[in-house]
Amino acid sequence: MIYHEGRGVTRDDAEAVKWLRKAAEHGNGAAQFDLGLMYNGGDGVTRDYAEAAKWFRMAAEQGHAGAQGRLGFAFGSGQGVTRDYAEAAKWVRKAAEQGEAIGQYGLGGMYRDGQGLTRDDAEAVRWTRKAADQGFAAAQFNLGAMYRTG
Repeated sequence: MIYHEGRGVTRDDAEAVKWLRKAAEHGNGAAQFDLGLMYNGGDGVTRDYAEAAKWFRMAAEQGHAGAQGRLGFAFGSGQGVTRDYAEAAKWVRKAAEQGEAIGQYGLGGMYRDGQGLTRDDAEAVRWTRKAADQGFAAAQFNLGAMYRTG
């Protein structure tokens, strides 16, 4: 990450990917997540959503909340994997239950829209509020919209 962020060295995403891959291949969940982010954004590598999802899954299976949320969003959008709302809900819930704001926001949206879960407005508000309470701006906006139209 020193190379990716340019801390004390010239920023070099290709070099960052090289070192992240070494750590990721040795089972480091944080490195697997970060490598997934690099593939997802095309930083230092050609953007490859399937490769990103592969690394997110490896980290998610180790309990990495950020990776669980990203993997859930991949399944929800079909980005790099076959779209599967039930699988999306499973991974987003894991992230949300660990207190990860993006996961909470996603779970709230899935309850609101009935994607992979039975539609439940009370649960939608509950999970969206958890993300909003952490300062997640998109959740704050959606929560306001829920009350406006509710």
